[in-house]
Amino acid sequence: MPKLLLLSQDPDSYLALLQAALPGLEIVTAPAADCELAFGDPGLLKDVIAGLPNLRWLQSTWAGVEPLLNPALPRTYTLTNARGVFGPLMSEYVIGYLLLHERNMLQHLASQQQNRWNELTTGTLRGKTIGLMGVGSIGAHVAGAAKHFGMTVRGFTRASEACPDVDVYFHADLPAFAEGLDYLVNILPNTRETRQLIDSSVLAALPAHALFLNVGRGSAVDESALAEALSQGRLRGAVLDVFQQEPLPPDHIFWRTPNLLITSHTAAPSFPADIAALFIENYRRFVNGQPLKYQVDFERGY
Repeated sequence: MPKLLLLSQDPDSYLALLQAALPGLEIVTAPAADCELAFGDPGLLKDVIAGLPNLRWLQSTWAGVEPLLNPALPRTYTLTNARGVFGPLMSEYVIGYLLLHERNMLQHLASQQQNRWNELTTGTLRGKTIGLMGVGSIGAHVAGAAKHFGMTVRGFTRASEACPDVDVYFHADLPAFAEGLDYLVNILPNTRETRQLIDSSVLAALPAHALFLNVGRGSAVDESALAEALSQGRLRGAVLDVFQQEPLPPDHIFWRTPNLLITSHTAAPSFPADIAALFIENYRRFVNGQPLKYQVDFERGY
């Protein structure tokens, strides 16, 4: 039976879940040259993978696997990532902030703190248009949630048109995709094609009342252009969960940018019970010689 290396910020939770479901599996928490399997956080595994010459399969606990895509690292194994579990979490985050925006919750909170009655008229998601950059498993779930609230959904994708909740697809001309949107949400992974994709031309195409949310990767955004658009009032607001540099440095311009809400890469946490279930399913496929789910293409990055 193959030996599994488990490296995680929460090893005890994963160890208990795996031992309960796979009692015969040998699991170690320190790198060993004879480990054929690895399961854990890419940020930890990147530092030990060169010392795993017998590695055949690595299951990431994250959706993003950027730390393992360094060309200097070995690529002689099958890499799978976490998919199918983050859609509901991302949908909660996105819809939550859309409602915060439409329902003027922060303004009402400020009025309460000032002992001031505020009959500010509320907005509604119904009839608004949301643009989703990325309509994979996460984007498709967000699209379904948006349709539940009566929104029109645009999808920006390189090829896929498999989501029934997307009303219209765009495969090129990102500024045209952004025109007329009430909400723009980036869900794209970090690849060569997505870096700095949301630049000044895209931001200029958005209406001044639009809200931008980034739950994909910080590398997709020209951060200086976004800060300038917000500071000049050319964009109503932004909600950012991811950034080019994390943690966000204390002197970063975003801390001083108006109409910007910052969360600290917390939109869709990896809950051990969810991620362990992915590994357990794939492990059973592995020992039965079946194709593994959620394989990552090293060249494409996802």
